[in-house]
Amino acid sequence: MDYLIELSKGLAVLMQPDILPYLIGGYLIGTFFGAVPGLTSMLAIALLLPLTYSLDITAALVACAAIFMAGMCSGSITATTINIPGAPASMMTAIEGYPMQQRGEGAKALGHAALASMIGGALGAIMLMVMAPLATEAALLIRTPGKFSLIAFALIVIVISQRGAISKGLVATTLGVMVATVGIDVMQPVTRFTFGTGVLMQGIDIMPLVIGAFAVSELLVQSQNRASRTVEVDAIKASVIRRRDFIPPWSEVREIGVYRYVKTAIIGYSVGVLPGAGGSMAAFVAYAESMRSSRHPEKYGKGAVEGIAAAEGANNAMCSGAFVPMLSFGIPGDPTTAIVLGVLVINGLQPGPQFLDSQLALVAPMFMALLVAALVMVPLTLYVLGPWFVRIVSIRRDVLYASIAVIALVGCYVATYSIFQMGLALVFGVLAFLLRRQGYPVACLLLGFVLGPSLEEYCRRSLSLSDGNPLIFLTSPDSLFFLALTGVFYYFMVVRKPEARQHA
Repeated sequence: MDYLIELSKGLAVLMQPDILPYLIGGYLIGTFFGAVPGLTSMLAIALLLPLTYSLDITAALVACAAIFMAGMCSGSITATTINIPGAPASMMTAIEGYPMQQRGEGAKALGHAALASMIGGALGAIMLMVMAPLATEAALLIRTPGKFSLIAFALIVIVISQRGAISKGLVATTLGVMVATVGIDVMQPVTRFTFGTGVLMQGIDIMPLVIGAFAVSELLVQSQNRASRTVEVDAIKASVIRRRDFIPPWSEVREIGVYRYVKTAIIGYSVGVLPGAGGSMAAFVAYAESMRSSRHPEKYGKGAVEGIAAAEGANNAMCSGAFVPMLSFGIPGDPTTAIVLGVLVINGLQPGPQFLDSQLALVAPMFMALLVAALVMVPLTLYVLGPWFVRIVSIRRDVLYASIAVIALVGCYVATYSIFQMGLALVFGVLAFLLRRQGYPVACLLLGFVLGPSLEEYCRRSLSLSDGNPLIFLTSPDSLFFLALTGVFYYFMVVRKPEARQHA
């Protein structure tokens, strides 16, 4: 009962005049970044990160939740109208949405995407509110060896989820863990890897890493494209749509069915709970399951509204699922929640098993922001501003990316008041750019940096409890469970998958 009361108070806080504008503003910003190809909600939250030093923590979390939800669903706009997904999670939407656009049904496809996003996002937020306390109670049962194995499981799943680039994912994750070791030792008051430089004694802050890896590197990548605009204006003029066309026919909604909407939301939420999975995997799994169970699988790839509903419902439900491991274990569910974790850490908060009990009043408005953004902001914003969102991509590239560069670097300096930290952002930006050119996943670098200190701390604590005997990880039941779970995931994602291809 107390939990429900705190959630209702969270809704009241969200509706306050000094908090509600952050929900609306965050949603519009997330929509802009999600609709422009090359920009993502992750980049938007990375640019917001420096502002959290001056923002109220509740307002910052509400804005992050709104950006996350908006960035996930707005990628369908350009995916449908010009066949360029605004976000990676919208790739499956483009497969079905663009053929509908070519038939003159682009607005209807966007309507189905918005409806599925609304249902999936709302169900995901409800499941987050229901499941988060249960995950917290389960987290209290995990002891020190089990915490090490859990974090190791998260890192391994993150690496093996990089399809076709597992070795590169391992290298990027290892680099992130190595960067996290700079500064004061996690167990003893001694410095390491500072190379005699006093400015490195406090370690490397998450701010320059996030700004460099996701903002500066993106600018360097985009600088290689010599086009003056993200998309040519002629392509936009060919995608003119009216507001009334956004409303999907009731007959098609009934054909999709309540069961499919709910199933894809559960799939998306479940995938979001897995560390490092992300919206792309959620959309792919839900799309594949929808095709398998469809009565008309031959329509897929030619403009099937069932495929749009499955992909969009799943990737929006994933947003809420990704918060579960982050709040309960301090393990981000995807790169975006890793940056949200940075917002909490910057404000002196460390998620863990007792975080919801002690800080429920703080995160309840964020939970409600996910629900309100899905139920209200998704359909309302698309209906009112949908025809104009398509024109976002016609902004001149030089103006757009120059503005982002200034915001990123100035924000990094204002947040830390350190020229050295701003210089580090440039260094990490160049490093991430070089990694991306060679196909190394930069998200693994960030997640390795975030989880590395905890991995080391729990490993050394466990070994100190057992006088250096590593068998403690095999004799502790909770640790053994996560090690076995790691083996199961490795088998199904790495071993069995090549065999299936071989027999295909």
